[in-house]
Amino acid sequence: MKLSSRSQYAITAMLELALHEATRPITLFDISQKQKISLSYLEQLFARLRKQKLVRGRRGPGGGYVLARNADDISVADIVAAVDDVPLESGEDAINEDGVSSDILWHNLSSQIYNYLREIKLSQFLEQDVASTEARPESSAASQGWKAEVSYHSRA
Repeated sequence: MKLSSRSQYAITAMLELALHEATRPITLFDISQKQKISLSYLEQLFARLRKQKLVRGRRGPGGGYVLARNADDISVADIVAAVDDVPLESGEDAINEDGVSSDILWHNLSSQIYNYLREIKLSQFLEQDVASTEARPESSAASQGWKAEVSYHSRA
């Protein structure tokens, strides 16, 4: 399974929020500048994330977006489901007269992958990033640790 670019951008943006969770809300403009993602594209993604109650906005000076739940309670699957159309139908109605359907095979495989993504929490990416930053002091707090993990999972 390859994560869509929409999912990758959403995961990256959510990780930015998680990185700043303890300090301040972060604006979409800040995420856009730091991650080189179009501001209008981020607005579309955050409309979906807001609708699924994964983020919430704070108005006024010093405003921006924050996670709506703790990073321990948000899985990669939650983010993917919020921004991508993840079909959850069974595929059983696609069985042909021989009782065989490749749709069921692909549905089952997708379900297994989706269940795996449910186990990966935002907080795990942050822990990996802190560990890699401690191992390589020259790295920034938002370094390549979680970016490599997202890239790896998107190639799987």
